[in-house]
Amino acid sequence: MTIELHGISDAGGRQHLTELVQDQFARRLFERDATLWGEAAEAEAAVRLGWTDVSGLGELIEEIATLRAELNARGINRVVLCGMGGSSLAPAVIRRWAGVDIEIVDSTHPDVMRRALGADLNRTVVVVSSKSGGTIETRSHRAAFTAAFEAAGFNPADHIVIVTDPGSPLEVEARAAGLRVFLADPNVGGRFSALTAFGLVPSGLAGADLHALLNDASAAREELRVDSASNPALQLAAWLAAGLPASPVLGVLQGDDAQWDLGDWIEQLIAESTGKNGLGVLPIALADAAPEVRATPANMRLVRVCSLTADDADDRIVEVCAPLGAQLLLWETATAALGRLLGIDPFNQPDVESAKIAAREQLDQAAVPAPARALIGFPGVSVLERRDEISVLVPGTPPSTPADLVARLRDMVTPDGYVSIQAYLDPEGPYASALEELRDALATYLGVPVALGWGPRYLHSTGQLHKGGPALGTFVQLLDSPSAPLEIPGTQNDFNTLIAAQARGDREVLGARGRPVLALECDDPGEAARRLVTALRA
Repeated sequence: MTIELHGISDAGGRQHLTELVQDQFARRLFERDATLWGEAAEAEAAVRLGWTDVSGLGELIEEIATLRAELNARGINRVVLCGMGGSSLAPAVIRRWAGVDIEIVDSTHPDVMRRALGADLNRTVVVVSSKSGGTIETRSHRAAFTAAFEAAGFNPADHIVIVTDPGSPLEVEARAAGLRVFLADPNVGGRFSALTAFGLVPSGLAGADLHALLNDASAAREELRVDSASNPALQLAAWLAAGLPASPVLGVLQGDDAQWDLGDWIEQLIAESTGKNGLGVLPIALADAAPEVRATPANMRLVRVCSLTADDADDRIVEVCAPLGAQLLLWETATAALGRLLGIDPFNQPDVESAKIAAREQLDQAAVPAPARALIGFPGVSVLERRDEISVLVPGTPPSTPADLVARLRDMVTPDGYVSIQAYLDPEGPYASALEELRDALATYLGVPVALGWGPRYLHSTGQLHKGGPALGTFVQLLDSPSAPLEIPGTQNDFNTLIAAQARGDREVLGARGRPVLALECDDPGEAARRLVTALRA
């Protein structure tokens, strides 16, 4: 067998497994039966099941290899990927599996953009990936790189590659500009697109062995399409469903032989697919030393992703063992099956769209600064307010010290809930380790699972569940004080304004859904995080 599961034993899970087998879910899925998720989801499902077939990609792989050879012959060997959600998370996994370099730009933070634009443009190929072709982040990225290439005296057509769906606005614009275009399968949604052009083009241009990846996926397909109680995808889906509603959080660990960081990809796949109608599972990628592993909260289950062999047995942890290509198809199949068990459409993301709309509205009001209150005893930190409220989002009077802030946060969190830190910051900034320490300290202090998401990346990942899933989250937004503006060419906006609008739009939507939000703007996010850690440990 290509795939092995260890540690699953659950009576409720067995009932769900029997249901999936009796319904012939696996066979019908791989035959692209769009009726599996009910009448309301049928139209969407009918154009979202292309991922179940991983054959017929030989021509695409050949085209990628040819382009890579052409680029390398011209000394172009730095691969930069501009994409969000499904367009970036799968290539991030594949690059680690293959040991190749891809610089991923999935942020609108100006420091991220300055770093990406300031390095070796002469040897850079930029892959701009967007299914819809209208994603505001990737449109801004493309505009910035186009201007940078032109300013440096390079033809953008020699350095920019587009991956998009047929007929998208991006395809039309790219062909008019003479850019190289790869068209993806339009019958695959973004988070299920790991083994399509979105996952394969940037990975292949960087030198990943795509044939090996797809061979593993093809072998797994033969196991996953069988209606049997031994089908690992059906087992996994049944186990996840059995944990609901009591345990909606899934801690995702990685085995020593699988250092791919698959957890970030699983976060999006499951959270965005299942987080709706008040239901869903929230995966959180964790290190083995995380507090939630040492003392697992009652609302969390643990799973470890391994490559070929299971780690030391731990009866608290389900282990999923398979090579990467098989893992990708396994988790996609299990997610689709979980959607069936929950009675939801696993292919839509209505609350992701609501956040995008809110961000655009906030961008139109960018000249009006967000109301803020300085924390008297916490220099360099302000609490941001929603436009439609006089008071801060934290109930009562504004907190005045780190200890007061911690106490207020404790009152906001329910025992069966979770905390999500939403950092609209540079993921490679000097404060990254301090935020990880803050995450661990909060998990220890509060005794609940804590997620750390980088904005706006998480908007295209776990954002759907935070708004449409179980109302269990408490949200802590972290922003830094605006730096020197970095213009978005062809617009009236800059990246500072854009990321602030995205943060503001998200907290407006969260607030409207009754989710508690504490938004902090910090002159020095690292120092603020360290002072909060000190207060938590006091």
